[in-house]
Amino acid sequence: MKQDFENIVILTGAGISAESGLATFRGAEGLWEGHRVEDVATPGAFVADPHLVQRFYDARRAALSTVEPNAAHDALARLDAEWRGELLIVTQNVDDLHERAGAKRMLHMHGELRSALCLGCGERSRVEGDLIEFPPCPECAQQMLRPDIVWFGELPYEMERIEQALMRADLFVSIGTSGAVYPAAGFVQSAKYRGAYCVELNLDPSQGSIFFDESRMGPASELVPAFVDELLG
Repeated sequence: MKQDFENIVILTGAGISAESGLATFRGAEGLWEGHRVEDVATPGAFVADPHLVQRFYDARRAALSTVEPNAAHDALARLDAEWRGELLIVTQNVDDLHERAGAKRMLHMHGELRSALCLGCGERSRVEGDLIEFPPCPECAQQMLRPDIVWFGELPYEMERIEQALMRADLFVSIGTSGAVYPAAGFVQSAKYRGAYCVELNLDPSQGSIFFDESRMGPASELVPAFVDELLG
């Protein structure tokens, strides 16, 4: 791997959090932890059965208190603290493990479990407890809070900022992603088209593995710290 990088974009997916003990949506037991996508992950599902959707995400939010960041999260936080060029960590994950490890130059493109979105005023607010009782929005007092999660059919957050970072990047790294969910699955092609060196760190080759200049297979908790050590030299 060449060493003259300045601007880095890192994409992380479910594989990096799985090693902390968080179940991935697309597990062996069934899609979305046993629930159909249509039941818990679309705007229509929330309209049809808001209590089911709230219970599903309340349970996932509660599970966050039982897990901790792993060595991969810690390594990326170290890179964030020490990298002198531009860095943007884009995560598809809705957990807060990157933040708890100390990462700051990052964004959640698919929303966050510890955030609620008000359907009345559109404001996003921090939430720690359950939403099943539909507490009032702290901004407008309406009882119209939903999980601040980007569902299927909705536009991911901060796409313009992501695209601008990809335009400037000379290194793109994908960690623990399947390469099956767009638009994130297309980031490697955008970065490569603009001349970035592209590296995949994954348990298994992703669906877009052919687009990467380099693929390293193994657990994120082993690959990512070694890769960060290599970058920081």
